[in-house]
Amino acid sequence: MLLKDHFELLSIYNQWMNSKLYEAASQLSDTELAKDRGAFFGSILGTLNHIMVGDIIWLKRLANHPACVSLLRETAGIEQPTRLDQMLFKDLGRLFQQRKRLDSIIINWMAGLSEDDLNVVLTYHNTQGVAANKRYSSLVYHFFNHQTHHRGQVSTLLLQAGVDIGVTDLLALIPDESGV
Repeated sequence: MLLKDHFELLSIYNQWMNSKLYEAASQLSDTELAKDRGAFFGSILGTLNHIMVGDIIWLKRLANHPACVSLLRETAGIEQPTRLDQMLFKDLGRLFQQRKRLDSIIINWMAGLSEDDLNVVLTYHNTQGVAANKRYSSLVYHFFNHQTHHRGQVSTLLLQAGVDIGVTDLLALIPDESGV
C-alpha cells in the first residue's frame, strides 16, 4: 500500500470521526458544550474550535506546495486564525457546517496528491514566525495526528458529560483482505 493510500484512508477516517463527534455533541445543550471541563481548550466547543483552527492553519501552509495550490485553493477564502484558542464559532451548528466543508476539502486534497508530491520539502513559518523546512509527508502525518489527539480529548469530555460516541478506532475503516 502506498503512503498516499494511507493518507486517503486517514482523510476518510477524519470525516467519519468528525461526524460522530458532532452528532454526539449535538445531544448536549449549549451550556454543556461551553462548560469549562479543565481540558487544554476548556470546553467541548473550545476543543472542537481548536481542531478547526489547527486544520485551517495547516491547510493554508500545506497549500503552498506547488502541486496543492489548486487542490487547496478553497482555503484561500477562509480567514486565518490569530490564536490557537480562537473561538471561530460559538454555535455548534455553524461550526459543524464549516467542519463538513473542511473535511470535503481534505478528502479532495488527499485524492489529488501523487506519491511524488509527498516527498517535497515544504518551507513554511510557524505561528511565531519561525521558518521550517520539513518533508511534506511528515507534515501530513502531523496534520492527521493533531486531529486524532484532540478528538480523543473531545471523546473523553463527551463521555464525562454522559455521551458515548461509540467505536473510534481506525480499524473500523480498514478493509478486510481475507479474500486476497
